[in-house]
Amino acid sequence: MNSLFKSSYRAFTNIALIKYWGKRHEDLFLPLTSSLSLTLDAFYTDTTVEFKPNAKADVFILDGVQQGVELTQKVSQFVDLFRETAGMNMPVTVTSINHVPTAAGLASSASAFAALASACNGALGLGLDNRALSIYARQGSGSATRSLFGGFVVWHKGEGEDSQSSYAEAIDDAEWDIGMLVVIINQQQKKISSRVGMAHTRDTSPFYAMWPSEVEKDLAAIIPAIEAHDFETVGEIAEHNAMKMHASILASNPSFTYFEPDSLVAMAIVKELREQGIACYVTMDAGPNVKVIGRLSEMDQIIARFKHDFKADQLIVAKPGSAPIELKA
Repeated sequence: MNSLFKSSYRAFTNIALIKYWGKRHEDLFLPLTSSLSLTLDAFYTDTTVEFKPNAKADVFILDGVQQGVELTQKVSQFVDLFRETAGMNMPVTVTSINHVPTAAGLASSASAFAALASACNGALGLGLDNRALSIYARQGSGSATRSLFGGFVVWHKGEGEDSQSSYAEAIDDAEWDIGMLVVIINQQQKKISSRVGMAHTRDTSPFYAMWPSEVEKDLAAIIPAIEAHDFETVGEIAEHNAMKMHASILASNPSFTYFEPDSLVAMAIVKELREQGIACYVTMDAGPNVKVIGRLSEMDQIIARFKHDFKADQLIVAKPGSAPIELKA
C-alpha cells in the first residue's frame, strides 16, 4: 500500500554472524567494528506510516496498542530524519505489528526500524535506495541497517564521525543450502538491554580491547567462505565470534550473562550433533535464545534431536530472507 503520505512495508530480522557489540559514537549509532549478518524470513515487522496534515500529534500503535510518550517520542525522533529530508513537519501515525518477540535477542528492533524507514521513504516519495536507507535505519537501531537487504549483509563501520560512511550492503543472496533453527528459550524482554550491555562491556571488560581486531580477522575469513559457499568454515567462524562476544560480556565488572540454563542445553545438543557427523553451529545475540546455523537439507535431523529436550513450538526454522517488501492494500 503506497499512496500520497501513506505507505506499508514488511522488513525481516537479521542475525549477526560477525557481531556488532559496541558503539564509538552513541548519538550517530556509529559502530566500533564492522559486522556481518544473515537476513531471516521467519521473523518480521509490518509497518504502515500515514502522514496526516490535520492531526495534532504523532501516534504510535504497536501490536494494536497505542504506545505512551517514551516510545512514541523515540519513533517521532526517527521519523524526523525523513521529515527534515522532505522539508515538512506533518504529524504521523505509525502502526506496526511485530511478528517477533520484542527485546528477546531476536533482532526485533532491526526489522522494526527497517520497516519504518522503508515506509517513511515510500510515504514521502523520497526515492532513497537501500544503501541510503540503511544510513537512516542505523540511527534507529544499529542492526536495522542490515535488514534493508536480503541474504548475507555487511555493515561497514565507516570512518571517524562521518555518518554517511557507515552503511550496509548485500554480499551474497544466500540462495544455497544454509538456514537457521531458532531455539526459543525465553520470549520475555531481557533484563539488560543490548544498548546497556554494550556500553557496560566496552567500559569494564578487560577482554573488550581485543574485540575489534578479532572482528576484523573474522570478517576477513568469513567473506571468502560465504562467496565459496563453504558452509563449515562459515559456521566455525560464526560460532567462535559469538563465543568471543559472550566471553567479553562475562568478563565485565560486575559480570553478567545473557545465557540461561536451557541456552547451555541447546549448545550441548549442537556439539553432540557435530560429533554424529551433522555439521551445525551456534550463534547467540544479546538474549538467551539460541540460533543453530545448519544446512536446510539436514534441518529435519537437527529438529528431531532438539525435540528430545525442547517443545515443538520452541523450534522455528528460518530460511534466508529478502530486502523489505512493499505491502499492497
